[in-house]
Amino acid sequence: MLKIEHLTKSYGEKVAVRDISLSISPGQIYAFIGHNGAGKTTVIKSCCGLLQFDSGEIYIDGISVKSEPVECKKRLAYLPDNPDLYEFMTGGRYINFVSDIFGVSSQRRRELTQKYAGLMGIEGELSQPISSYSHGMKQKLAIVSALVHEPKLLIMDEPFVGLDPIAAHSLKEIMRQICDQGGAIFFSTHVLEVAQKLCDRVAIIRQGSIVADGSMEDISGEGSLEEVFLELSEDFVHAAGEDSGKEGA
Repeated sequence: MLKIEHLTKSYGEKVAVRDISLSISPGQIYAFIGHNGAGKTTVIKSCCGLLQFDSGEIYIDGISVKSEPVECKKRLAYLPDNPDLYEFMTGGRYINFVSDIFGVSSQRRRELTQKYAGLMGIEGELSQPISSYSHGMKQKLAIVSALVHEPKLLIMDEPFVGLDPIAAHSLKEIMRQICDQGGAIFFSTHVLEVAQKLCDRVAIIRQGSIVADGSMEDISGEGSLEEVFLELSEDFVHAAGEDSGKEGA
């Protein structure tokens, strides 16, 4: 469903992502974790066609993001960590706007809006202007809007930030349902406990490179994902310190 091959992206002289490869199959929930600034958002935006990358290739459902970006975007939905919505619209009008873009029929959009707005607990707020929404409500509206065209691939950047416990629980159930129906999910998160319980596979990125990639069981073993992540972080700090010492010698 998503295949990244030797992705490299730089900002000037700074290499943000270096030769990354990974693959996500239908039915999988894939967690992408790392420190702030590790390169997670760069990879995610590259997958969505929002950033041009220097080298490598990305395929969505077998289609190249480079050569056919519009076809790729028809098959995916992207949920950023801080949704930028049209605040002059009402919630309902915004969902209809997104539905129009993706060609969702009137009946199907009503069914899906009712379903997902109900699960997110905002069905009674869709007639209100988005400018009146709290951050959490905007996040919920963005989730509903992302799901209304039934994407094959759902890509999310920190989707649980700002959600109350009930909405977070509903989102987890929705994610599993999407994958049970043959879809796939790729998302970044700092909530490692959620990632360990929910995900089939995980990749850990550090300074733009993948340092661990595999099934959740293989990566975490008998311990926790948090322990693995902290151990890798400590190894990096020690290695960086040793390199600095050698340079100063």
